[in-house]
Amino acid sequence: MLKVLFVASEAAPFIKTGGLADVAGALPRALLAKGIDARVIIPKYGAIKAGFQHEMQTQWTSTLNLSWRKQYCGILKLTVSKLTTYFVDNEFYFKRNKLYGYGDDAERFAFFSRAVLAALPHLDFQPDIIHCNDWHTGMVGVYLREEFARDPFYKNMKLVFTIHNLKYQGVFGREITGDVLGLPDSLFTSGKIEAGGCVNFLKSGLVYADAITTVSRTYAKEITYPYFGEKLDGYLRSCGGKLQGILNGLDEDEYNPATDAQLAAKFDAASVQAKKPVNKEALQKRLGLPVNRKLPLLVMVTRMVESKGLDLVLRILEELLQTDVQFAVLGTGDAVYEQALAAMARRYPSKLALVSAFDEGLSRLFYAGADIFVMPSRFEPCGLSQLIAMRYGTIPVVRETGGLKDSVQPFNKSTGRGNGLRFSNFNAHELLFTLQKALALYADAPVWEKLVHNAITSRNGWNKSASAYADLYHSLAPQPDHRHHRKVK
Repeated sequence: MLKVLFVASEAAPFIKTGGLADVAGALPRALLAKGIDARVIIPKYGAIKAGFQHEMQTQWTSTLNLSWRKQYCGILKLTVSKLTTYFVDNEFYFKRNKLYGYGDDAERFAFFSRAVLAALPHLDFQPDIIHCNDWHTGMVGVYLREEFARDPFYKNMKLVFTIHNLKYQGVFGREITGDVLGLPDSLFTSGKIEAGGCVNFLKSGLVYADAITTVSRTYAKEITYPYFGEKLDGYLRSCGGKLQGILNGLDEDEYNPATDAQLAAKFDAASVQAKKPVNKEALQKRLGLPVNRKLPLLVMVTRMVESKGLDLVLRILEELLQTDVQFAVLGTGDAVYEQALAAMARRYPSKLALVSAFDEGLSRLFYAGADIFVMPSRFEPCGLSQLIAMRYGTIPVVRETGGLKDSVQPFNKSTGRGNGLRFSNFNAHELLFTLQKALALYADAPVWEKLVHNAITSRNGWNKSASAYADLYHSLAPQPDHRHHRKVK
């Protein structure tokens, strides 16, 4: 049986700040269903719920060297619904208020990367593939190839590295090469761990990987262009056949309108026309908007940052609100966007509602109660919101970028095919035109019913992605007869 260790800085259901945690929780589980022995390893953060912490069992404790430092390292293990997760324990590094954003992040995640490899001989688990995710795990490949592979136990392990968002690269000063990472300066001068005159964790992960994936086919192409490439486009172009895009899936058990306790009325594809309006009324009531089933309700559930297309929305919002619509926004972020939306909500209190919060429960009602989901992102590696929207029978209007382009198929009235609407340029009037097109479809009840049916029956689960990853792993995996096993006393 093929063995895969999934290395990430966060994983649901234990700890989550973003989409990476969803992937780290769902993809390994989908791989298990395909007969792959997939396991996960993350840091043991202090913020992990006590209920989980109490159930963890210690597997190994030791002292780990990181350059001149000697640090305690513990490995704990917990199996939840058949998926085994290991936790790297060091309270100095991981018992903090938040996960990222500290001055010693380079040291914290270099320690994590070393700990992953050092622990393996003691876990009764010798992976064929180590699957690393984002910059926090970039040093795993460096330490594996430059140091640990001298030991036959590690020799045949293959590395897959997934870019979830190229914007975040883990960039640090050159001085950490020896002092923190404990690596020879030659790795910096040769460019293996360097980009733009700095140590770059993400680039290091790419250099040492046997295969690089990213989270949609379109994003895999986009990041080889300067506009999306975040200064690594040149290197990514040189990766050629090593780079491919595999679209993320959606955890369809976690996001299921038929079982979601946050909804006013649960529904599925058969009952969506009858039950979705009940959720719409509940959402209108909750937001203080006039309760009216007939009015089209447009929503955004988003981080309020420039890349999510808030500038486009603000440019056309007044024009949109002068028609018969309601618009609601849930999210937090840059004050400039929150203030502009709040001012507009004061001017149009019966048409625009703003909830400046991160509220997972309320977000489900947004997805279930809305008619149209607005997602005009400047870039979107994969995107999760459009997949959730479709699952809840809400029609996504998206910009053609990254995973939005790969998952939303434009609706064609004459063939009745397609599950949403798209526009191509990052342009406010293209967004407005596409929203007007969506509203015209909404006004034609039989056509809209067909579109909603297409959206809610779209299959976006993890099965297809897991199959693609399984194929990739099998293409890389060493033959069993070349393996070196080691008994740990």
